[in-house]
Amino acid sequence: MTPAHTESPAEPLSASLPETPSPGPPAGHSATTIERGSFCLARCSCGWSGPARRSRDRARTDATEHLTAP
Repeated sequence: MTPAHTESPAEPLSASLPETPSPGPPAGHSATTIERGSFCLARCSCGWSGPARRSRDRARTDATEHLTAP
C-alpha cells in the first residue's frame, strides 16, 4: 500500500479567491407566493403583484424574475 497524499497547500483555496457578496434581493423586496383557490400568485413587499397562475412553479418563477430585474 502507498501512503496517502497528505500535503496541504501553502495557502487555503478560499484565501486565493476574491470575496464577492452573494446576489440577493434588492433592498426592500421580499417576494412570496399566495394561493387563492386553485390559483397561485407572486407578491412582493414593494407592492408588486404577479398574474394569477394555475402553476405554483410559474408563480415562483414570476417572483424570482421580479427580484432579479434591474
